[in-house]
Amino acid sequence: MNYKDLADLIFPNAKDIEYYEKKYPERSLPEDAIVTRFAPSPTGFVHIGGLMQCVINRHLADQTNGVFLLRIEDTDQKREIEDGVNQIVNSIKDFGIEFDEGMINETESKGNYGPYKQSDRKEIYESYAKYLIEQGRAYPCFATAEELEKMREKQESAKIRTGYYGVWATYRNLPVDEAIEKIKNGEKYIVRFKSMGNEERKIRHHDVIKGNIDFPENDQDIVIIKADGLPTYHFAHAVDDHLMRVTHVIRSDEWVSSIPLHLELFKALGFKVPKYCHYAPILKEEDGKKRKISKRKDPEAAVSYYHEEGIPQEAVCEYLMNIGNSSFELWRKTNPDEDMSKFKFELNKMSVSGAVFDIVKLLDVSKNVISKYSKERLYDEVLSWAKRYDKFLADLIQKDKDYSLKVFGIERQNVKPRKDISKWSDVKDAIIYMYDEEFLDKDISYDYAKISDKSEINKILTTYVEKYFNIEDDKQTWFDKIKDLSEELGYAREVKEYKKEPEKWPGHVGDVSTVLRVALTGRQNTPDMYEIMQVLGKESVLNRIKKAIK
Repeated sequence: MNYKDLADLIFPNAKDIEYYEKKYPERSLPEDAIVTRFAPSPTGFVHIGGLMQCVINRHLADQTNGVFLLRIEDTDQKREIEDGVNQIVNSIKDFGIEFDEGMINETESKGNYGPYKQSDRKEIYESYAKYLIEQGRAYPCFATAEELEKMREKQESAKIRTGYYGVWATYRNLPVDEAIEKIKNGEKYIVRFKSMGNEERKIRHHDVIKGNIDFPENDQDIVIIKADGLPTYHFAHAVDDHLMRVTHVIRSDEWVSSIPLHLELFKALGFKVPKYCHYAPILKEEDGKKRKISKRKDPEAAVSYYHEEGIPQEAVCEYLMNIGNSSFELWRKTNPDEDMSKFKFELNKMSVSGAVFDIVKLLDVSKNVISKYSKERLYDEVLSWAKRYDKFLADLIQKDKDYSLKVFGIERQNVKPRKDISKWSDVKDAIIYMYDEEFLDKDISYDYAKISDKSEINKILTTYVEKYFNIEDDKQTWFDKIKDLSEELGYAREVKEYKKEPEKWPGHVGDVSTVLRVALTGRQNTPDMYEIMQVLGKESVLNRIKKAIK
């Protein structure tokens, strides 16, 4: 009896690996094309770190005329959630990211290198596991849970590394005849990789992001095929990345310690090793200390948070690109209107220490992104979000679409467009005063700032209506009339005049303007008042001033 007999007994129906090597040939792509993948497990929501990985992978694939694929790693089926694949696909699609290949829903996929769900690739793994057994690089292990627990207890009491390696790998050198006999007798087993490494020896590996790293060799005989016939992550990822012809594995640096094992697996299987690119995780600052952003503690760890808040997908992706590449921020400053796709992403410029998630910075990015939207796009985006998360707002802006478009268009055509909206959940508060049914019929708390005397306020408002108000005035004429009004009532016509001799006047044109602004909107700070008045129209302006006077 030899290794081939053992392999045939364990995997009698497995195809020769040459069948799969021919079925999944090298891709016909440009020489420097990057083939990369997102390979999540369908066990919960998509993490912000996973989205960052997708942003980077998609960008690199586009940049090099390569391929970005979605592979579902569902070998740990006990942890799966219902509809998990759809959640992953839809979560990423919500950010405008499409995959070239891979799963498109729970059961369907696209591409020629599938199946793209690991649970559907069982026969492929069997062929490569069989190959390893034939080469003497894998073997059946009959250790029971009780045996493994006793072994672990002995290792811990001896204060040595735990694991199945060296002298502790009790079934590693079991004669083939005995192994075959045990299998025929119905004894349960799993298949382990037979490592040739020695922890006393060192290897050096070049990580695209982290540079050269020295490791002890792998000496663990890891499980490659579990009792249920499915592979473990380590084995499956090696087979999948090879057959899908992945060139770059971009993943969190929590996997750095697995590099020696993965290198040995690729070598034993005769595969070309992809370029590993381990990036530092996104961090959160708390009480002066930094920690990984957490699924349990931080709502912003889930990508669904950004949809619920209404932060535009471009803003989130741009912020993640900012985190991903140190040179992006400067590029954006020098190319404010360029599409992000024009930026050249460089893996070796990714942070090795981890970037701190900054919600304030993200919202600043979002304000810039939103400021460039046309009023039509802004309306469509807000309505789409509101239909899902704020029915009141959706109903409000749909009642009169033409009017709402005018509201959304205020200060949108300026050289310096308004930047007071950072997310769609801000919009209701930012525009609600523009709707008469939400202003004229509601109690308004007027705070006129510097000018607080009621008789003086009424005098300003009454004089403006009687002598200066004309909805058809152009902007310069309108502003000149506000200055005339200020001067007539004893206020400084120019702010700079007031600053030179503040004791000479009770206030200046800006204070008078504030009285008008508060009367019309109930707020001291709003976008351009002239544009607001043009949108409100003559009747609404007069009704609002009348309400304020009362």
